[in-house]
Amino acid sequence: MENLSLKDDDEWHQKEGVPRLEDQFIQQYLSGRDALVEQEKKQRSDRFFRENMSPMASEACAIVDQIRFEERQILWTKDYEDSLTKKSDVDIYPGMMFSQAKERMETSKLWKIVRKMPKGCLLHCHFEAMVGIEFMLQAAFTLGNIAIQAQKSLDTADSLLTTPFTFTHPKTAPPNSSSIWSADYIPNTPVPLNEAADSYPSGNRMGFIAWAKSRCAITPEESVAHHQGPNEIWRKFISTFAINASIIYIEPIFKAYIRQLCRQLHEDNILWADVRAEFFDPTNEHPKKRYAELFQIFVDEVQAYKTSEEGKGFWGLRIIWTCLRSYDKKTIIEAMKQCITLKKAFPTLLAGFDFVGQEDSGRPLQDLVPEIFWFRKCCAEEGVNIPFFFHAGETLGDGDETDENLFDAILLGTRRIGHGFSLFKHPLLVDMIKDKKILVESCPVSNEVLRLTSSILSHPLPALLARGVSVALCNDDPAILGPEVSGVSHDFWQALQGWENLGLAGLGSLAENSVRWAAFEDEDNKAWVQGIKDGAFGKGARANRLKEWMGSWERFCSWVVTEFGSDEDFSRED
Repeated sequence: MENLSLKDDDEWHQKEGVPRLEDQFIQQYLSGRDALVEQEKKQRSDRFFRENMSPMASEACAIVDQIRFEERQILWTKDYEDSLTKKSDVDIYPGMMFSQAKERMETSKLWKIVRKMPKGCLLHCHFEAMVGIEFMLQAAFTLGNIAIQAQKSLDTADSLLTTPFTFTHPKTAPPNSSSIWSADYIPNTPVPLNEAADSYPSGNRMGFIAWAKSRCAITPEESVAHHQGPNEIWRKFISTFAINASIIYIEPIFKAYIRQLCRQLHEDNILWADVRAEFFDPTNEHPKKRYAELFQIFVDEVQAYKTSEEGKGFWGLRIIWTCLRSYDKKTIIEAMKQCITLKKAFPTLLAGFDFVGQEDSGRPLQDLVPEIFWFRKCCAEEGVNIPFFFHAGETLGDGDETDENLFDAILLGTRRIGHGFSLFKHPLLVDMIKDKKILVESCPVSNEVLRLTSSILSHPLPALLARGVSVALCNDDPAILGPEVSGVSHDFWQALQGWENLGLAGLGSLAENSVRWAAFEDEDNKAWVQGIKDGAFGKGARANRLKEWMGSWERFCSWVVTEFGSDEDFSRED
């Protein structure tokens, strides 16, 4: 039908008997439809936060909505890319795959806002995957007594991609040996790191750093190869931890690493982190003694940062002790014993216990029930409180033993659920975790890179938020999975840009949740749940920090209004 004038349009509707939007019964339908949408929104987990926002916060949220809308029309189109003569060979759209969107997102005004936002606490991250390998290498180069060794020579393209290697800190200088890049290299022979880096066959030291980064992280090319499936990416993912740990736990680097972790979190407006860690003794001489030494260093370095000029206002870190779910049961029992020992020695540092590793290939929680009950009994006998913060549901399964880890995590009393990716498939469990005040630690970028979802647009988290589930956004393993820095801004940005129903208010609710569910101090189960319910109106560290975060949120919203309230040009920052 050709375009009609308003008069002709009226006449056409009358002639055809087609009702108009203005007709009374059509308006009644639309009113009922809008009421149904609003009724559903009342079930959302962020409803209370939205309803209690100040006028300043509401104005800031409206401004961010407008910026988001404008950037979707301007920044996130292929036409815009072509106008810059870049001629992109991929379709450009908001919510596209993280590795392809990362550079672009970091130039947007929305990114500037997200970076500034007070994000509260980071509740799900792994210590060995928080700071990029380049930082450790630069520290190691200056030490001069760090070496590298490999299981065989790194003289072929295939060996450079796959041969296991580690860093070492030998007590004496390594003997003269052939180059690690030579076919004459003797397997497992330490080679001075500076020597190996400077003789790297392609690009010398800079080439060496680039190669090390490709072995210690998921590359952009690997992150988008979803056709290879989750198991393939997990094989690369797991291989990075042994390399990273071998250099992180060298004492001088360990100290610098902790400081850098605190610094990067703080720079991203994260004031606290519950860090999952499986401590490692690179010498393997006295691991039990070494654990205590490492814990003490951890305490000292965090405290030193907090009392420094740059660390003012930083709340701190606690450790969730972890054990690989793939270990044999004897090793798991030993890890549990060590956890109890360290809890008694460092009660304010150790916050809880968890099993880690790929759920699909590891032992399910059901198989570990005897060990878990034994651990709980030992904790009671030793008079220590070590709650569970279990990974569960980090899988594509539905009804298999990995997916059913969710049932066991809840029944075994977990206080939070790591990932919970498959939780949306279980309406009964959704109701149970709401009733038990269990929070989901969601890691959208991690879930995408590890091939559980193709992009933020198909992530199941919006389904949980719509059902009233409490969630905090987390970054999981940023140094390995692509963000490269310890902060959580990339996950916040992806969620804000990808999900229409979220907005700045939704992000604020998720950040508030992170403070509400953080393990600031030891509490029994009753006090833990009551503190979550009481929020800022209760007592103790959690209540005080919620009040502090709320003040930061209001100041941030005022900044948004001041900075962007009269801005009519929402194009990309220069």
